[in-house]
Amino acid sequence: MMLFDRFLASLSFTWLDLLALVLFAALWIGYQWYSDYSGTPQPRLGREMQRHMREWVVRMVERENRMVDINVLRNLTRSSQFFASTTMLILGALVALMGYTERAASVMAELPFTQQVSQRVWELKVLVLLLVFIYAFFKFSWSIRQFGFCSVLVGGTKRSPPDTAQYLPQIERIAVVASYAHRNFNHGLRAYYFGVAALAWFLHPALMIAVTLGVIYVLYQREFRSHTLTVMRES
Repeated sequence: MMLFDRFLASLSFTWLDLLALVLFAALWIGYQWYSDYSGTPQPRLGREMQRHMREWVVRMVERENRMVDINVLRNLTRSSQFFASTTMLILGALVALMGYTERAASVMAELPFTQQVSQRVWELKVLVLLLVFIYAFFKFSWSIRQFGFCSVLVGGTKRSPPDTAQYLPQIERIAVVASYAHRNFNHGLRAYYFGVAALAWFLHPALMIAVTLGVIYVLYQREFRSHTLTVMRES
């Protein structure tokens, strides 16, 4: 314990900073697992979206002219491209901020209720924010590629035979890849939410804890209890 206390002191870290950082990472990982990978029967937005994507692919193989389907994929890809390019701008700004940490820390120190920290701690906070948006960029860029794969699969689908059941392997293949792309886009979007919590750390670790809990609450309400989910389940 004494060695750990010395380690925290060498970083100019407090126990509250450590608690805020650990809670931030644990809640993010835990919520992502619960929302996307747990076997809970509770209705969720991601699961309903996967169902509707499969239904869309079933309708797609019945159409001879598939320009509508290509436009749907194009719109989905544009959303990922927008966030990927925006993330690159944010990363560039954060990298530039690393060169002005001392000046930025002095400006923040003048704000009320702000925790006074050393330059090293400030740099660690910027690094955490960098890691959050690097993660978001990789998720958005992978989502773009997966939507591109879907476009190729749609383009390679033959005209529908009288028995649509012959298309079941192709339907499943396109629906699964589209679901993967949507899930990666959703992961990148969640990183923006948690980026707000990481940003609150610059003011005070207690505020970071409060904002992290608030982000979890907002995400849960939107993905498990929203009116959008109700409408998608009824359709």
